[in-house]
Amino acid sequence: MNSFSRTANDSASSDDVAQKLAALSHPARLEILRRLGGGRSCCCKEVVEHLDLAQSTVSQHLKILVEAGLVRYAPERQRSRYQIDEAALAAVSASVAALVNSCCALDGADS
Repeated sequence: MNSFSRTANDSASSDDVAQKLAALSHPARLEILRRLGGGRSCCCKEVVEHLDLAQSTVSQHLKILVEAGLVRYAPERQRSRYQIDEAALAAVSASVAALVNSCCALDGADS
C-alpha cells in the first residue's frame, strides 16, 4: 500500500469532516456558534436577538449545524434548545490540525 492509499474508514472520516467544514463555511453559522459558546444552550429566538437575520434564516442555519453534528438539538415544549457539541467541534479541529501537519510539515531542510 502506498502513502496515497485510503481505507474505507479514512473515506468515511473524510466525508464526515468535509460535511462539518461545509457547515462551518458560512459567516452566519460561525456567529451562531459564537452565540452558543460557553456551554450554554439557547433557543432560536435567543440567537435571533443577537444577529441581524430573520428567524427563519437562523432556523435554517441551526438545522445545517445540527445535521452536521456540530450542534445538539433538544425539543422542549414550545421552544427547542440548541447547544454546541464540543466534542464534535474539537474533533474537527484535531482533523484539520492533523491534515496541516501531514501536508505542510517542514522536514527541517530549510532550517
